Amino acid sequence: MITNEPSTQQQTPLPTEAAGPLGTSQRSLPETAVHVSTGAGENPWATWLDLLKAFGVWVASIILLLATQLAVALPYFAYVWATTGEPPKVESLTSDKILAFISIASVLPAHLLTLGLIWLVVTQGRKVPFWPTIKWHWPKGLHPAAGTVICVLIATVLFVIGAAATYFWGGNRTQLDALVESSIPARMATAFIAVFTAPLIEELIYRGVLYSALQRAVGTAITVGIVSLLFAGVHVFQYIDNLAVIAVITLLSFTLTLVRAQTGSVLAPFVIHLVFNAIQSVIIALSPFTGWGQST
Repeated sequence: MITNEPSTQQQTPLPTEAAGPLGTSQRSLPETAVHVSTGAGENPWATWLDLLKAFGVWVASIILLLATQLAVALPYFAYVWATTGEPPKVESLTSDKILAFISIASVLPAHLLTLGLIWLVVTQGRKVPFWPTIKWHWPKGLHPAAGTVICVLIATVLFVIGAAATYFWGGNRTQLDALVESSIPARMATAFIAVFTAPLIEELIYRGVLYSALQRAVGTAITVGIVSLLFAGVHVFQYIDNLAVIAVITLLSFTLTLVRAQTGSVLAPFVIHLVFNAIQSVIIALSPFTGWGQST
């Protein structure tokens, strides 16, 4: 659905987390992607400051997506105006294949900028290591190959459920469908981003930065609900004309967040997300040649 240094500060490690469905225990790593010190004597204001930073990253990621789309669209608008002698009309822009492609392609620089921002916040300006702090690991005691197989199975089941739901109860074509189907380059750009950048960036934001800060502030149960709904909510505009797709996105979101909660790992939901998107991307890329139909 369209849909990755050694510390100079003293850290207090958390106790090993409870067992989850993908393993028996977790590494004793800081349970936060923003603030690494924990303990009974921790200043409560630090927790809320970390939460503010986390939501700042989330808001900034949305702004960057909009800003990069505008940055690449404005020169094209100027080009159309200069070559036609009149400002581009809305009705012509909505069917413009070149504009559709550059709108999709602009997501790539937005994701790269967002990754840089996430890295800066998580490492606290290179004071702590990125991947251990963000919890990019398999649960302790679980072999990576076994974890990968389990995640692939979960992703496949989710995709089958989603495909069945959209086949039997799907609604109208969505705005994203129109963009993707506008041209072969638009399809390929969508498939590329859905596999190579979207799962990484979205998991680092939602199941990494946001989850960690929220979990320390309001607890696991509320965090699972908030993070899942935020992730599903930002996709609503893309799929507003198809309630079945929105339901599938919501199911995917809750599954990813629950896996994060149970495993203490961002890597596990990332693999599920990656495989889910990869299956769909293959269909998106090959459908003009195979007649497999439109994506969900």
